[in-house]
Amino acid sequence: MDSKIQLISDGDGLAVLGSRTDVERFLASEGLLSLSKDLGLHRLGPLLRTGAGVAQAGSEIATHSSRWLKLTKESAHLYKKYGLIESKTPGVSYAMVGKPGSIKSWIQVTEWPGSFLTNPAILSGAAGIMAQFAMQHEMNEIKSYLATIDKKVDDVLRDQKNAELAKVIGAGFDIESAMSVREQTGRVDAITWSTVHGRTHTITDALGWTVLRLDALAERVESTKKIGDLSRAAEAAESGVRELLIVLAHCFELQDALDVLRLDRVLNESPNELDGHRLALNADRQKRRERIARETEHLMTRMDAAAGTADSNVLLHSTTSRAVVGAINRVGIAVDDFHRPLGIECGRRSLEATRWWDAVQDPGQLKNAAAEVGRNPVVRVGAAGLSVGAVVLAKNAKKLG
Repeated sequence: MDSKIQLISDGDGLAVLGSRTDVERFLASEGLLSLSKDLGLHRLGPLLRTGAGVAQAGSEIATHSSRWLKLTKESAHLYKKYGLIESKTPGVSYAMVGKPGSIKSWIQVTEWPGSFLTNPAILSGAAGIMAQFAMQHEMNEIKSYLATIDKKVDDVLRDQKNAELAKVIGAGFDIESAMSVREQTGRVDAITWSTVHGRTHTITDALGWTVLRLDALAERVESTKKIGDLSRAAEAAESGVRELLIVLAHCFELQDALDVLRLDRVLNESPNELDGHRLALNADRQKRRERIARETEHLMTRMDAAAGTADSNVLLHSTTSRAVVGAINRVGIAVDDFHRPLGIECGRRSLEATRWWDAVQDPGQLKNAAAEVGRNPVVRVGAAGLSVGAVVLAKNAKKLG
């Protein structure tokens, strides 16, 4: 076998290991080289000092190149193409791939004497580093999302006028400092860890508060029945939801950074416990995503119901109704923009406001208009109509039964 590489996946990413030339050649052949990043398995030093029979694997790592890819539509096909199989390390699968000199394509290799992929310690350490890469990838995606928003995160946090939420600003300073130390030194020492390990509650408290605020905004919009009041509530909700999504995104970013630091700390101090911590953090991360996905989906369900209320009263409130539907559609777009960096699927379709002429032919619209006229005989029709027009609509509604 002239060329050979090894593949590792943890479900979030894919690592490619081998000589630098072979790794780059393989990724280039799949059109993925530009999307990959250096994995840096040399950081497994502490782990290699603890396991039996890992000296040879450690020596092999020192001579190998390793690159990481986020599993996306472009890269996920490698998983099936080369038949990755489950390893004894929970959540980790692998494959060995070679390219004989006489064959242009890469093929799976069933046996590879001396491969360090069969070593549980190496797979555990590689999976830990890959988990960090997935977290850092999400952090970068969130940063890109926040960069597209005019308002700064700290300004939004201050505007909420909540003492507990304001602590997130300080937590951000500490975590950013710890990440800088990690980048410069390649590790997280006891002093650095002591400055951030208690910040988890600050972030989780902020997440909980923000979810409650989203629920309160949805409740206000959903419970408002008068169209004029609903327009004002929808406009306020649009601004409020945007700001709260910024807070949520920043909390996710800080939590990812804390998890990166925690895994580094475990790798250096208790490498044998790395697998347990990796799996626990991944489970917590997935639960946070699922919780926020449920909450934002519930938010949009209630918002869409309010938009439906406005859209069923087009005849007497055409302009206001369109404004409500537009505001709630913009909330939906903001939610989708927030979902993307977290890998949450965006499935909501924008609502279409009913046109006035279509509403005239809708019995339900006519009945709603007639009912409102009955409660208020001076209701205006559109922007210029008077009660005479409303009465005509009422008569039409009676004819329709």
